[in-house]
Parts: sequence; C-alpha cells; structure tokens
Amino acid sequence: MKILVCISNVPDTTSKINFTNDSKAFDKNGVQFIINPNDEFGLTRAVWFQQKQKAEVTVVTVGDLSCEPILRKCLAIGADKAIRIDLNPTDGFQVAQQLSFLCKEENYDLIIAGRESIDYNGAMVPGMLSALMGYNFVTNCVVLEIKDNFAKVSREIDGGIETVSCQLPLVIGAQKGLVEEKDLIIPNMRGIMQARQKSLTVLPAIESDVKSVITKFEKPAPKGAVKMVDPNQIDQLIDLLHKDARVI
Repeated sequence: MKILVCISNVPDTTSKINFTNDSKAFDKNGVQFIINPNDEFGLTRAVWFQQKQKAEVTVVTVGDLSCEPILRKCLAIGADKAIRIDLNPTDGFQVAQQLSFLCKEENYDLIIAGRESIDYNGAMVPGMLSALMGYNFVTNCVVLEIKDNFAKVSREIDGGIETVSCQLPLVIGAQKGLVEEKDLIIPNMRGIMQARQKSLTVLPAIESDVKSVITKFEKPAPKGAVKMVDPNQIDQLIDLLHKDARVI
C-alpha cells in the first residue's frame, strides 16, 4: 500500500504574529514553524500502517526551502521519503492542484491530509484534492482501518460518530482521535540519523490556477479591560451583561 501524507509548515501558536507590506503579507521573522498538528496525527497513523502492513509512506509539502526542516523531521518520525514541490502557494486550490499532479503520477492508495491547517483554517485542500482526483473522501476522521482494498472510517459529526466503508483510493482529513497526542512519535537519535540518508526530492511546480488572493491581514481587536462587579450588585451585573456584553 502506498500512502501519501500531506504536510503543512505552520507557525507555532505561541509565536507572535505580525504582518508586512501594508498588512498584505505574513512576517516570518522570529516565527517558529512546526508540523501542522492535524497532519502529524495523520503521519503517525500512516507510520502505524507502515509498521503493521508494510505500507510505503511518503510525505509531501508545497513550499519553499524553509519547509525542508519540517520534512526532515517527518523522515525522522518514520516516513520513507519526502517530496517538496517548489512553490510559495497563494491559496488552497493552488496547493490541491500541485498535489493532484503528483498523485496522478504516483497512484497512491491512501492520501492523508489534516482536516485543516492551524494557520489559515481553510479546511479546503483535502476536499479539493479528492475532487480533482475523483477519489473517495472522508474528513474529520477519527478511526481508520484498512483491509485488502477496503477502508472502514469513522468521522465526527454533530452529536456523534458516523462510520462508513469504501474502496481505495481514498483521501481523508485527519484530526485528533485518529491517534492521540500521547501516541505522537518523538524522533530519537537513530531516527534523526536515518533521516539524513532518506530521499528528499524537490520537484518543480506545475503551472496552476490561482482562484483567490489575500488583500489584507488584520489582527483581532484587543480585549477590553475587565470590569469588576461587587458580588452584592446583581442588578449592575445584569445591566452590564445586557448592555455591554450583549449576551442576554
């Protein structure tokens, strides 16, 4: 079984975020980048398939040279090889198109992407990739079992869990629950050394469409000062909740 895990290079949520070029571009200076958490859950599940079913695991990202340390970490976690498509993408559709060109060449049985990335939270790429490829698609995936050419998948829905089965090839949107945080693989020294010997291929980007452009970034408005209310002043509290907070 050939598995492709799509990786996003995202800012650590503890990083201080700023913008440049009249708030039209993200400022990467001083920002620590990590593997998108939803992607890491998917990568861990793929490595389990590798260990138990002898699957071949490839990781891919669409990005510039700065993404390669993240790919090396994925190799240290256990991926067999890594691919970087050399492009600084401007929207999710462009990413999905680049991935689809690769997938049509390689014929992967299972494509795992995070349900969304924690930077733009678009939740678009896996769905668009499945549409471009004509593959089955399940997002918000918390259980994935594969036997022969069939997958049994459970996903979160409002008020419960839905379980479906389908044939491969399949695209899933991974999230916490597919594995738990305690199951994430921390690269050890052996893995780090082996990662240096594994293949990291850089592919040129294919001409693709851009469907949207960023016109401006804007930070959330700062929170207002906390207003303290005496416990005995219930009427004042109700008045503030009604007129200021507008929650009642």
